Amino acid sequence: MDRGQHQVHLNLNVRGLPVSATLGINEESNRLLAEGKQIYKLGLGQSPFPVPGTIVRELQNNAHQKDYLPVRGLPALCEAVAGYYRRTQNLSFLGKNVLIGPGSKELMFILQLVYYGDLVIPTPSWVSYAPQAHIIGRHVHWLQTDEKNNWLLTPEELEHHCQRDPEKPRIVILNYPNNPTGCSYFDEQLQSLAEVARKYKIIMLSDEIYGELNFDGAHRSIARHYPEGTIIASGLSKWAGAGGWRLGTFTFPAELKWLLDAMAVVASETFTATSAPIQYAAVKAFQGGAELENYLFQSRRILKALSDWIWNRLSQAGVTVARPDGAFYMFPDFEPFRGKFGTRGINNGEELCRRLLQETGVAILPGNCFGRPQEELTARLAFVDFDGSKVLAAAEQIAADLPLDDDFLQQYCEKVLTAIQLVCNWLE
Repeated sequence: MDRGQHQVHLNLNVRGLPVSATLGINEESNRLLAEGKQIYKLGLGQSPFPVPGTIVRELQNNAHQKDYLPVRGLPALCEAVAGYYRRTQNLSFLGKNVLIGPGSKELMFILQLVYYGDLVIPTPSWVSYAPQAHIIGRHVHWLQTDEKNNWLLTPEELEHHCQRDPEKPRIVILNYPNNPTGCSYFDEQLQSLAEVARKYKIIMLSDEIYGELNFDGAHRSIARHYPEGTIIASGLSKWAGAGGWRLGTFTFPAELKWLLDAMAVVASETFTATSAPIQYAAVKAFQGGAELENYLFQSRRILKALSDWIWNRLSQAGVTVARPDGAFYMFPDFEPFRGKFGTRGINNGEELCRRLLQETGVAILPGNCFGRPQEELTARLAFVDFDGSKVLAAAEQIAADLPLDDDFLQQYCEKVLTAIQLVCNWLE
């Protein structure tokens, strides 16, 4: 294939792809805000909390770091990441098993670029998995889930898919707590999925970027059950509130060293190295400590209280919605209102979200952005439209064994509560 043919191939893969849905809804919300409209931004899934002070101080102390770092990452950071998994998941990783990149999104793209297998994704899923595969030219297979099962992949569904072509190489992405549902897996479910993955020699990409935001603080990795075939993806964007810092991590088993090596080659010819000051600061993040543990405790406490409040209100309003286990997302299904919506000219998720934004100012994303059928009335809401610094400071003043009640949420998360009430009123 000559250069011109390569160009045509690339153009066909990229042509027609829209801007990432989450970024698109944020831009549209900002446009309406600039016009003076009251907008409730429940579309973009960005952590509302500030970067922990101890990590910020490390960044300040290392702002002078200007040298190119090793393409695989700062050795001290790689060791800290490996130590984090030894400490929290009892996994025997070493620093040499870790690859650092400018966001886990970039690392996921490179993984698909260097690996020759198909991409298998449970639906609903994060908005960028499939578009990345399309850009590269990989086949995408969607595995169906069901709200009655909290939108989680079952071992039976995975087995059914693999049986069709048992020898085919494939990457399966497992994301939990899940974006867009907030739901997660129990250890027994992960063990059952691991048995199927081992049977078919699947490469499991376990996207655990929200792991530390599991409400009960007891996130478990599928790598505990399938260590030889699991790559763990993480970073600073969600649990540390540092999305704009762009630092992601991939941690590999020794059996997949060949894949890490291949990714490092591509990394050397693309991003070269991740920002030096940010890598030095991230060492502190993955080493943990009392300040970070308290930050995580308060973050989980706030998000759980808010999630419970929203879930109760939407359920009482007649919306079908799986109860989240972590993160800051919820995936309501408005199917019970289809008849009423039909009289208002609303027949799918995109129409639902467009009308909701126009008539209430509440911005959420339709389910088809996350791989669900176009005709569904599902949507994702991200309950993050509040001042994370203020609510963290306020939560610190309330004893750890006391709940954050409705009065607390009304005072510090008022925009989110107002948005949900507007949605419920709009449904009447």
